[in-house]
Parts: sequence; C-alpha cells; structure tokens
Amino acid sequence: MLTKDLLRVSRAGGGYHPQFATRGDRPLAAKALGVFQRHVGERRADLDEALSALESEADDFKLARGFASLLERDAVFETQAPLPPVRARRAAFEAAMEVGGVTSPDERAAALDSAAETLGTTPEAVDSSLVADREVEQVLSDFDPRWTPDELLAQYNLSLAQTALFDATEVRVRSSDPKALVSAVKRLKLMYEIEQTDAGRAVVVTGPDALFQRTRRYGTAFARLLRTVATAGDWRLTATIDDRGREREMALTSDDVAVPGVEPMAEPGFDSDVEADFAARFRGLDFDWKLVREPEPLQTGTSVMIPDFAFDYAPASGGLSGSASGRADFRVFFEIMGFWTPEYVEKKLGQLADVEDVELVVAVDESLGVGEEIAARDHRVVPYTGSVRVKDVVDVLREYETDLVADAAATLPDALVPDEDVIALAAVAEAHGVSVDALDGVLFPEHELVGRTLVRPSVLDELGEEIEAGRSLSEAEAVLDVWGLDDASAVLSRLGYRVEWEGLTGGTVTEK
Repeated sequence: MLTKDLLRVSRAGGGYHPQFATRGDRPLAAKALGVFQRHVGERRADLDEALSALESEADDFKLARGFASLLERDAVFETQAPLPPVRARRAAFEAAMEVGGVTSPDERAAALDSAAETLGTTPEAVDSSLVADREVEQVLSDFDPRWTPDELLAQYNLSLAQTALFDATEVRVRSSDPKALVSAVKRLKLMYEIEQTDAGRAVVVTGPDALFQRTRRYGTAFARLLRTVATAGDWRLTATIDDRGREREMALTSDDVAVPGVEPMAEPGFDSDVEADFAARFRGLDFDWKLVREPEPLQTGTSVMIPDFAFDYAPASGGLSGSASGRADFRVFFEIMGFWTPEYVEKKLGQLADVEDVELVVAVDESLGVGEEIAARDHRVVPYTGSVRVKDVVDVLREYETDLVADAAATLPDALVPDEDVIALAAVAEAHGVSVDALDGVLFPEHELVGRTLVRPSVLDELGEEIEAGRSLSEAEAVLDVWGLDDASAVLSRLGYRVEWEGLTGGTVTEK
C-alpha cells in the first residue's frame, strides 16, 4: 500500500479511476531500482537527492515517488560512526559549557579537542559522530530488492489500488476462486453476503458497522483483501468510495491488478516466468531427481543466498541413503540468473564467489556474458536464451549421477552372497545403500541373475521339476509366486520354455 498523498486517481465522468502504471513506465521503474543499487554505502541524503532528480525527470513525480516508496521497504539504513552519537554530543556539549559556549571556529575546535581527550579518541572522530544518527546522515547499508522492473510495475498497481480502497465503504467481488475469497473475508473479520446477479454470484463485503452507518474504518481491511482477490485467475471488483463526502464507484478487474510473482491459478512464489516454466516442465519428467522449490539458505560470507531450486537424488529403486554409499541426502542447488541491472549482476557474482562448499548449478542468460566468470568459481554453468532447456540441466544431473554411482560402487566388495534364495536386485541395492546401477560390477557367486532377480541354482532346479510343457501359464505363475518370482517371462525363458498365447486370456507353456 502507498500513503494517501501518493494516490493517483481520475474522477472523469463522476467515477473513481486509479491511474495505473503501464509498460511505458518500465524505464522509470528500472531507473528507480538503479538509484537504490548505486547508493549502497552512501548517505540517505545523497540517495534522496538522486531520487529528487529522478522525480524532476519523470512525467509524474507521484509515480516516481511511489516506486521509491515501495523500494525503500527493501532498503536497510544504519548509523555508521566511530563513536555512539549521543555519547559524542554529550561530551562535546559539556566541553563547550566549560569554555563558556562556542561562538567561533576556534572555540569549536577547542571544544572538540577537549571532548576527544575525555573520550580517549580524536577530534575528527568526535566531529564525524555528532549528527551521524540523523536520518539524512544514515547510510544505505544493504538493498536487496524483491522485484524486477516488471514486478515493480505490478506491485505499484496493486499498492495503488489498495490505497484507493482506503475510503471504500462496500466492496463487491466476483471471483473464479470464491473459496479463497470467503476465507480471507472471514480472516479479516469483515461481514459478507452472497448475491446472485445476472453475471453470476458476487460476494458483497462490508465492515461490521455498515448495517448502522457508512464508515471508512475498514478501508485497510478492504485493501488487504484485494491481495487475495488478485491471486485468482479471473475476477472483477466494484467498490463504493467515499470521496470527501461524495459517493463514487471504482471498478477493478484481473486485467488491472496482479500480485507480483504469482501467476493466476498457478504455483505462487516464482520470481520469473523462466523459473515457473522450468519447474512445470521438469516436474513432468520421470526422473530420479526431485525438484525442491526455494531450499534452505546458503551462507555467502556475511549474508545468505536462497537458491531458486534444489535437486535431491532419489532413485526409485535403491538409493544413496545408506552409510555404505557415504553420500547421504545428496543435494544439488540450482540458481537461474536472468537479465537484470549491472549492479545486480555484480552482487550475484559476489554471492556465487562466497557461497559455502555446496554443489551448485547456475543457469545463466547468455546476454549477461558472465558464464565463464561463474565457471571459474567452480560452479557448473548452463547457458540459456529465453528459457532454460530441461535437457541441458538433466545432462548435468546425469554427470552427478554417474559420479554417485561410481562412488557407491567403490564401497562395495567384489562379490556379494545374499542370504535369501530369491532376492530382487533392487532389494540388494537398498540393503547396501546404493543404486541398482552400482551393482553392475559385483559378482554373485551363489546366485544366477534372472531378469532383475537373483535366484539360487537349486531353486531353478526345483522349478524345472515342477513346471513342464503343456501346463497353462496361470498354473506356472502360481508356482513362481510361491518363490516370490514375478517376472514369469524371464524365468520360463531360463528354464527353456516360451508361452504360446491363446488370444488375450492366457497361454500354454511350451518348449522353445
């Protein structure tokens, strides 16, 4: 939400129309981001001066000021001084009183010298600390924006509409997600009723006092409600606005307002369409790696970095969770680095240089031209243009998988002798904490591999005596079930038989 003084509305035709930012305002949004990024480490006064210059260049100073107001929420300002300012002022004022006041530069210098001697420091340190805690003297120590320029436009429009709802006395909403809407209304302790209109059912929302008198007391709750409304795929909102005693109507639709980072009716929280598109396509694969959205933060020097994704290795048959593999819970982090300002790129490169010792794959927009720099930091790089190719990422994960299998296989003995007469390879792999592929070089001197199952020769001999040509397939399968053998085709072939099919209902065991 914005402050009321930044509200931009048109009252043309007796209505109440928020003046939303458009695609043409994107350069101004990008410049506002750049101003904050360039002034990290500088005084707030210098930042304010640069923002004032940006306002003077803009067609509408309220729009520029609105962008700055939103971005300031991601800014961290600190008092940076050699001494605590309050302590420095007290010492300086006491020193000034001792000399009867300060009316000249020489008297000021003498007072600073006396204060410095009292505090055991230098006059320069006292002087620079006197007003360091004033707001204009505070330093922009960190700025980590949550929005791209496009998302800043969307957030501005959402905030502008929320501010316009401050003076609402009644709100009517038609939504494609009425369940979420009603849940939010109840959470905000607002009154509502469902009305049947020609266009369908509408939720009419008022404050608890609306039955008795018009009130603007619940405007803030209406503004908060809009965020839930805007996450639906299709919606329309009309609000009755108390505009300085005159009643006006405001209409909003899903074409006007959206929630940054949330695709309508899709998974929320993605920072970009590139991320959302990649996640949707990767999750459609039948793959031994599980995609995790926004995993745990990684330490990068004095700050942290939250990668976009992580991949957990989880093969369907036989994992790497056992102690024998030595690679428990293997995770590869994945960051998508798209186009942004030069300042953002430099910050991201700094994070990648300082990130803790983890496996990290970085998909880099080729237009940035920093792939080699990232690779030099011992991270794997996947270049992309437009969208990240799932195949390129899968190829990298296959390389990790090959290494994991090799590492796991190295922990195994040359030969294994399972106690069971019949046991699946997957069960052996799971018992030793490795993947099935890691068993490729292992010998099983007391078993024979039939299909994907290890079987002792004595069992095969018994099966050979019980199964003979001319028996039905169902009878043969019943015998195999006793031994826990479910791959009838492989076992019958090993015994020298094949199945002569009789339509789709069954078959007869015959000699090859």
